[in-house]
Amino acid sequence: MTTYRTVSIDGLDIFYREAGSRDNPTILLLHGFPTSSHMFRNLIPALADKFHLVAPDYPGYGNSSMPTVNEFDYTFDRLAEIVEKFIAAIDLKKYSLYVMDYGAPIGYRIAAKYPERVQSLIVQNGNAYEEGLREFWEPIKAYWQERSPDNAEKLKYLFTLEATKWQYTNGVRNLEAISPDTWTIDQHFLDRPGNEEIQLALFYSYGTNPPLYPQWQEYFRQYQPPTLIVWGKNDYIFPADGAYPYQHDLKDVEFHLLDTGHFALEEDGDAIANYIDQFLTSRLQSVLA
Repeated sequence: MTTYRTVSIDGLDIFYREAGSRDNPTILLLHGFPTSSHMFRNLIPALADKFHLVAPDYPGYGNSSMPTVNEFDYTFDRLAEIVEKFIAAIDLKKYSLYVMDYGAPIGYRIAAKYPERVQSLIVQNGNAYEEGLREFWEPIKAYWQERSPDNAEKLKYLFTLEATKWQYTNGVRNLEAISPDTWTIDQHFLDRPGNEEIQLALFYSYGTNPPLYPQWQEYFRQYQPPTLIVWGKNDYIFPADGAYPYQHDLKDVEFHLLDTGHFALEEDGDAIANYIDQFLTSRLQSVLA
C-alpha cells in the first residue's frame, strides 16, 4: 500500500509517497516539471513488492509547501539541499536514484556529493550533456543571458494548460492511453497565485546546471554506478540526443529508447517497471539475497 506522508524540512512541509518494505532496496524517485510525485503513482505499487520506494514533492510542487519567491530561494542548489535533508530526515542510507527532467540536476548534485550512497541510476529523460539541450531550450537560454521581462514573457506560455497537455501528449503513440488527470492536476498547481514566479526562477536557475555537466560526467566515470536508461525517444524537450552520451562515460549501461514522449511512464509504465525490476534484481543481487 502506498502511504502519503509529510516531513518538516527547514520549516517547510515536504510531502512524499512511500511504499514497500524498508528491508528491500530503496528507489528514490525524483520528479520533473511541471509535475510532482504524482507522476510515479502507478510505478510505485508496481514495484513495491520487491523494493522500497520514496517519492518527494519539491517545494513549490504538488502537495509540498509553496513559499513565495521572496520567502524561499528557488534554485536547483536549494532544491537539492532540501532533498538531501529529506533523505537524512527519513533515514535513507543507500538508494537507487530515478531521475527525470528536473530530477536529474537535483539528483546528480546529491550523487556527486555522496557517491557511496548511490547503488544505481535510473534515467528517464533526464539530461547531463550539452547534446541534450536542443531547439526547445533556445528561449530559455536567452533568459539565462538576460533575465528581462521581455524574455520572461516569452516563457510564460509554458505555464498554460495547452502547454502542460502538450508535454503529456506530444510524441505518444496513442493519445487515448494518456489520462487527462495528468495535465489537469499539474495545471491546478501551476495556476496557484505566485507559482508562475517560482517556475520562472527555476527556469533561470536551470542555467546553473550545464556548467556542472563536466562534474557529473566525472562522477559517472569515476564511480561507475550501474545505470538503466529508459528514455522516451520522441521527447522534444529532452530528445534522445541527450541519452546516448551516457554510454561514453558509463560502462554498465542498459539502454532502452521507448517509442513515446516526455512523460514516458504514462504510456510505457509497465515496460519501465519490468526493466527496473530486472535491472535492479541483477545488479543488486547481494542486497536482494
